[in-house]
Amino acid sequence: MSYLGLVGLFGLIGLTGLLNKVHPSQSGGPIRLLGLLGFLGLGGFWIPSLGACGAFGALGVWNHQNSRIAKLAYLGWLGFAGVIQTLSFYL
Repeated sequence: MSYLGLVGLFGLIGLTGLLNKVHPSQSGGPIRLLGLLGFLGLGGFWIPSLGACGAFGALGVWNHQNSRIAKLAYLGWLGFAGVIQTLSFYL
């Protein structure tokens, strides 16, 4: 499962939600802070299951005003692959 660590790099998509500001009246401001979980994806180079959990960072753009950016949030659900891998390792 060496490719699993690279899945976490999808979490860096969440940082686009922090860089491309939305109007303050748009709901979900605190959710965009999930983009910071994308930095866990960088840990995937050393610990693959931790890196895959970093994919949850992409969920930070789920309600972005730009619809193209908002569609990228679906990649965040790949973080469950990291959770499953981590649980199977420790159990």
